[in-house]
Amino acid sequence: MATTSSMTRAEEIYQRLRADILNGRHEPGSRLRVEALKEKYGASSGVLREALPRLVGQGLATFAPQQGFRVVTVSPERLEELTEARVFIETHLVRESVTAGTIEWESDLLAAHHHLARVPLVADTGEINEGWLNAHARFHRVLLEGCSNRQLRDIATQLREAAEVYRCWARTPTEHSNRDIAAEHKTICERAIERDVPGVVEALSRHINITTHLLLNDYGRREEEGKQDRGPSSP
Repeated sequence: MATTSSMTRAEEIYQRLRADILNGRHEPGSRLRVEALKEKYGASSGVLREALPRLVGQGLATFAPQQGFRVVTVSPERLEELTEARVFIETHLVRESVTAGTIEWESDLLAAHHHLARVPLVADTGEINEGWLNAHARFHRVLLEGCSNRQLRDIATQLREAAEVYRCWARTPTEHSNRDIAAEHKTICERAIERDVPGVVEALSRHINITTHLLLNDYGRREEEGKQDRGPSSP
């Protein structure tokens, strides 16, 4: 039986691996070799073998026999599919959540938004702030918790986690500084608390789609710049 200490260590390593994947420190598609990770994170094989399957379960990594663990690969097509699935499921859930959510749910949502609004998006290193990532995930999770269907909520969380890896496409979070993401979250929260079902559905759909649009534009720019760096192809 795993000890409390080993479970705590596995949680710590999982959180560090997750943050490193989301910040692009492990490249999409790259191998997650246990021996290399042991050295990098100072963790035992047992702890890593508890943490790595959680990354697979969250859509941040894959596993194949004889090949081991890899960071999930990314592509514009996969991002578009994830976005379509997220909008479909999350808008259904938010309708149910806003309709059925209790006063306690309202309080939890306001608290989650209050926390998110006060955590900076960008860390001193210029990378996405890990505290912001956690607060952002909590806000979106609480938003849907007014719905009683836990299975659908779990699917929504998994899709959202899988989509998060695409943030590493952006060179720095400040490249999207023309977007007022704080105002987007504020609008979502206000419309949910007002029980404005059409309004919250529209705000949440727009929020998800804007992220995808910006990431795809950034990816397209990087691809074009890569072609220019390589020069004209041979006939």
